[in-house]
Formats: sequence, C-alpha cells, structure tokens
Amino acid sequence: MNVFLYLDRESPVHRLDPRTKLFLLGLFFSLALVFNHPAYVAAVSLLVTLGIFLSGAQTTVWRFRFLLILLFFFSGLIWSLTLKGFPVWFSWGPFQVSRESVAYGLAMGLRLATFVGAGLLFLSTTRNEEITQGLIRLKVPYPVAFAVATALRLIPTLAGAGATIIQAQVSRGLDLGKGNILRRLSHFIPQAVPLLLVALRQTNSLAMSLEARGFDPATPRTWYYELKMTRRDYLVVAAGIGLLLGGGYLRFGLNLGAVLVHHL
Repeated sequence: MNVFLYLDRESPVHRLDPRTKLFLLGLFFSLALVFNHPAYVAAVSLLVTLGIFLSGAQTTVWRFRFLLILLFFFSGLIWSLTLKGFPVWFSWGPFQVSRESVAYGLAMGLRLATFVGAGLLFLSTTRNEEITQGLIRLKVPYPVAFAVATALRLIPTLAGAGATIIQAQVSRGLDLGKGNILRRLSHFIPQAVPLLLVALRQTNSLAMSLEARGFDPATPRTWYYELKMTRRDYLVVAAGIGLLLGGGYLRFGLNLGAVLVHHL
C-alpha cells in the first residue's frame, strides 16, 4: 500500500513554487472561513476541485473519500440539529430543523471537506523538501520548518506501520468486522500498543541521528535546488489576492454569504 501522498507528475500545479502553493493553501482556508452560506463555500470547493483535476490528484482524494463523506454528513447533521433559524420545518424536543440551520450545516460540511481537499491537494503536489525550503524562504524559523517537515515525513511512515500491524493481526485470526460498532472499535486497541512502540522507536532513532550529525538549527544552510518565483507564480498570487479582497468585500462590505442562525 502506498501511504505517501505526493504524486510525481508534471502539471500546472506541480510546477508552481512551493511558496505560491502555501499561499493558495492559506487562501482556500481563508475564503472557506469567511463565508458560512453553502453557495459561497461551494464556490471555494469548486476552486479546490479544479486544482485537484489540474494536478491529477483525484487518486489521492479518492483514497480519503470516506473521511470526506463522514465529515460532510455528520457536520451537516449536527449543525442542522443544534442551531435554530427560520422558517422551522419541524421540531422535536430541544431540537429543531429549519431552512437556515440546514443551510448552515451544509456550509460547515463543505467547509471541512474544503479544508481536507485543499490539504490533500497541497501534499499531493509538493515534496517534503520543497515545503521545508518554502517555509524557510518565507522567514519561518528553521526549527519550526524542520518540525513541520519531520511530522509530515513521519505520518506516512506510521500509517504504513499501522497497516502492517493490522495485516499481521488479521493473519493471526483477528476479525475486525465481527460484532457491533463498539466491539469493532475495541479490536483496534491491540493495534495501538505496537504502533506506539513504533512511533517511540522512530522518534528515538531520529533524535540519535540528529545528535550524531551535530544538528544545529542556527547553522546557515545551502540548498541543492534554489527556489525561484516565475511569472506564473506572480500571476497566480495576484489572482489569489484579488479573490481574497473580493471575498472580503462581499462578506464584510456587502454582507453577502452569511446565514443567520442561533445556538440552542
């Protein structure tokens, strides 16, 4: 099983500078947070979807389809039941469902799916080394950039170790699909102990490797591949700034893209 998210392809998104892709990631997050109306959040989701198709990252997103569906469904359900608005469609005890609460729930589900989709798009088109160098060139302190890169590098390693542990347990007779939902969840508890040991071993090995090589965050560094912003990057950044300003004006200047709801 391939647990790594990066796809080595040639696409317009892949060719962008990592600083541009970091900017686009922040742009998608910001636009999704600005609006709470499903139509406006759906427009942001369409932009992320366009980037996914341009980069050929559909396979990566498809691997996380169940997570996206669950986030959208449960977010929409919870917000629809715990908020009140008008007109009321039906009520039951302390809960009520209205047109505004359903609209807000749909917007929140789309928002979470947009967050995950934008993150998958970024990780599918950007190498770990490019992320580190991009953060450093954006004046992020090296220890912070190194910590982010290390976390991104360890996540697929631990995911692969977890898959191996589950396969080993299943080959020894563990039935993960037997019993009710609570019973099935309890079957995953034995997987946590060896996975924790793997995580501790990986962390200890990394710490010893860094110490043996005299790791010093303050040491000046050179790079094999020097980042360089191209005309394409500047055009994308300019368009993104225009979208951000336009979205801010629609939301705060014209008061569009909002659903008025209240907590119960």
